Amino acid sequence: MYEKLRGIVLNTIHYSDKHNIVHIYTDGRGLMSFAVPIGKTPAARMRNAALMPLSLVDLEAGLRSGSDLAILREARRNYPLATVYSDPMKNAIALFISELLAHVLQEPEGNDPMFRYIEQAVQLLEQLPGQVANFHICFLYHLGAHLGIQPNVESYRKGYWFDMTDGVFVPSAARGHALLQPQEAQVIHLLSRMTFANMGVFRFNREERNRMLDVIIGYYRLHNAAIGTLRSPDILKQLFV
Repeated sequence: MYEKLRGIVLNTIHYSDKHNIVHIYTDGRGLMSFAVPIGKTPAARMRNAALMPLSLVDLEAGLRSGSDLAILREARRNYPLATVYSDPMKNAIALFISELLAHVLQEPEGNDPMFRYIEQAVQLLEQLPGQVANFHICFLYHLGAHLGIQPNVESYRKGYWFDMTDGVFVPSAARGHALLQPQEAQVIHLLSRMTFANMGVFRFNREERNRMLDVIIGYYRLHNAAIGTLRSPDILKQLFV
């Protein structure tokens, strides 16, 4: 029996000479893994084009008894991502987001608010005519709320440190905890005011933005041991001035 779902493609991993493993985050069943024939037919090429990172797809999926791999009967794009794949900056952001999500989205059950947040963010990335330099920073910060790790900004006071371990602002450094000094802690508080609507008014140079990216990824790693080495941030760091 097949089930109709909406999905966000995270990645494709080479499995054998005949199959790839495609990981898709779905609205109804969370993370699903599919063994997909590689193929060289026109139909196979169309299917593979629909399974690029961050593609938004409608799919028909069937569960295999006793297997972690589901059956992918059909997958077709439900939202065109022309500029995401053609614009080098948007493409780099998409590759980074999909790589990170492949690490943090491991739950095999649906999470509608999480799915809708990611889906709408991908659609917005496609629609934006410019001003995307802060997009990944804004996306990461607010994704934290859906993962249950968003900083407690109500604890902020000027001159406070940010305790990365507990996700709160504190008046002094706590021994044994990962901490940000007050100057950088103030930036974390500033990011809480950033939205996709106003992110263009936040002006950061390359060094500042790259430092924020490192800090946020480090924060994610503290709270999610599944995040290993990420390759895409190095590409991002070279693109935006």
